[in-house]
Amino acid sequence: MPDSLNEWYADELEAFLIWMKDAGYTTYTQKSYLSDVREFLSTLGGRELKSVKKFHIVSFLSSVRERGVSDSTRNRKHASVSCFFKALIELELYKDNPAAGIKKSKMDKHRAPVFLDEDDLGRFMQSIEGKHRLRNLAVFLLMAYMGLRVGEVHSLNLADYNPERRLLNVYGKGRKWRSVPVPEAVSEVLQLAVNERLNPWRAKETAMFISQKGRRLSIRCIQQIAADTFARFQQQIPPERRVAYSSHKLRHSFATMLLRKGADLRTVQELLGHSSIQTTTIYTHITSREKEEAVGRLDVKIPL
Repeated sequence: MPDSLNEWYADELEAFLIWMKDAGYTTYTQKSYLSDVREFLSTLGGRELKSVKKFHIVSFLSSVRERGVSDSTRNRKHASVSCFFKALIELELYKDNPAAGIKKSKMDKHRAPVFLDEDDLGRFMQSIEGKHRLRNLAVFLLMAYMGLRVGEVHSLNLADYNPERRLLNVYGKGRKWRSVPVPEAVSEVLQLAVNERLNPWRAKETAMFISQKGRRLSIRCIQQIAADTFARFQQQIPPERRVAYSSHKLRHSFATMLLRKGADLRTVQELLGHSSIQTTTIYTHITSREKEEAVGRLDVKIPL
């Protein structure tokens, strides 16, 4: 089927890739969107794109859901296909976007995001091991105490950090930049990591974090390092009680800590790089401990 896709839709796939590169999409996003689009195209059996209707896209998304993927993954595949047709329209190859107007899956807005509290974060940082411990510690500090996404850490360049002003310029979602203040303790570790930066394979490599192969530290590598560290962090916990942590949960922890310490939603939105404050409101969850403490303050009067 891959060979057939290249034969049937080679021009469209190439045009989509060119469009994403010109629009400034990251390499990781390009690969993800292309993978989703190729998955969709494989369901068409060579049908001409100009004859594709909403029915074909809804059918694809329905089959995706039947495989048991999450609503967020289903919505991402929808966004990829919609972006594909949008690109072809902008490049004047097609006139209609059959993916437009299709409803997204409703997310569970009441489910609190998974996060670590401050004590757990400290134990997690202590679980970082290996010969690249300092680099990995800096990576996870940026995520846990500055709220960076995995892709944002991956994209960091040396020039993005201003040690004198303790500011980090972050290139985030929507191709938007934001400046994030670096806590003093984090800046000390970050500066050490920069000073001990691995030698890059290319002399002109500007990446802040370098892999042992001498290239920019990949998103997949960061995720794997996080998975290994979380495994050590929970190794004393029975398997049935372990939490499905991931690197992104460090960002959740950052937002939760800020709000618990009294930061307003607008400030948290700016620090996280959310385009909408509605996205930030998912962090206004209340934990069981806080509920118990609130109830414990009640003066219950029971007649004897």
